[in-house]
Amino acid sequence: MATATVTTPLRPESGVGVLDKASMLLGVLEAGPATLATLVSVTGLKRPTVHRLALALERLRLVARDPDGRFALGPRLGDMAVEARHDRLLLAAETVLPELRDRTGASARLYRRRGQLRVCVASAETPAGGDSVPVGSAFPMKSGAVAQALLAWDEPELLCEGLRGARFSASVLSGVRRRGWAQSFGGWEPAMATVAAPVRGPGGQVIAAVSLSGPVSRVTRHPGRQYGAKTIDAAVRLAELSGG
Repeated sequence: MATATVTTPLRPESGVGVLDKASMLLGVLEAGPATLATLVSVTGLKRPTVHRLALALERLRLVARDPDGRFALGPRLGDMAVEARHDRLLLAAETVLPELRDRTGASARLYRRRGQLRVCVASAETPAGGDSVPVGSAFPMKSGAVAQALLAWDEPELLCEGLRGARFSASVLSGVRRRGWAQSFGGWEPAMATVAAPVRGPGGQVIAAVSLSGPVSRVTRHPGRQYGAKTIDAAVRLAELSGG
């Protein structure tokens, strides 16, 4: 593989020496992996300085090594970008969830996966929904439409792990992938039904799930038939507004 090449001179911007130097190194690595010699050549910094800073950035996971031992942008930068996108997702939810609630008369919520839990991170409740879920509430990933929507597109190994002890099967998740939405009846609230759809990030990975829940008397035992398309539309809009 070719070593990254940067032809535009880099200039310090903050006025804080060590930060400017670290920024210069990261700027070089934006073009791709680079050897220590390349970092020295492009930045014009002394070799011991570049080596010290690169190792420090590596310890912070801002820099990593590729299979050839070259320096590259580290995983922490990607993690930070994902978290920033989640913040935008919450801002988008402030618009999308109330609109979904008002169009359907059911409670609309946004969930994110946290390990083996699904956590409600935003909601637009109906005045008399009967199943209020406070933001921050966490539930196991073993039952319900939201868990299915978050799990269905996992890699095979993770999918098998997620199905252990679950109240749904691989064939149920296959149906979720085919339709684009999941539905459940009962569970935590016996008289409630839920439909959920995945919210996708860059590359198509599932980063959250939007759900619509209400009493069976309003949304029926098969909410997907009536509200599946609306829930998918809300998930797509959330992705678009948050930069997906």
